[in-house]
Amino acid sequence: VQLQASGGGLVQPGGSLRLSCAASGFNLDYYAIGWFRQAPGKERKWVSCISNRDGSPDYADSVKGRFTIARDNAENTVYLQMNSLKPEDTAVYYCAARRSLCNVLRLRPDYWGKGTQVTVSS
Repeated sequence: VQLQASGGGLVQPGGSLRLSCAASGFNLDYYAIGWFRQAPGKERKWVSCISNRDGSPDYADSVKGRFTIARDNAENTVYLQMNSLKPEDTAVYYCAARRSLCNVLRLRPDYWGKGTQVTVSS
C-alpha cells in the first residue's frame, strides 16, 4: 500500500498549483482521502478531505474557497487544486487515507504518503 504525493513547487502569491495523490496497492474507491500540511516549526494540520461514499469534500476554514479536492477513481488518484495561494500556505503537503469517514481520517489516518513541498513566495 502506497500513496505518492506530487505537484509541489515554488509559486508566487496569488498563483496556483495542483497536487496529486496517487495510490498503489489498494483501491481508493473505498477510502476517504485527505490532505494535511506541516509548516516549518509547526504541527501537522488537516487541510481537506474527500469522502469515499459520495465524494463530498470538506475543507479547513483557512483554505475554503481557494482549494478544491477531487478524486478520479479510474486513475486511483486524488487531486488538490490550490488557487490564490498565500505565503502562509507554504508547507510540506501530505496525503493520507483511511477506510472510513472523513471525520475519522482527520483524527487518525491509516496510511500516509511522503510529502511534497509547496513554497509561496515572491
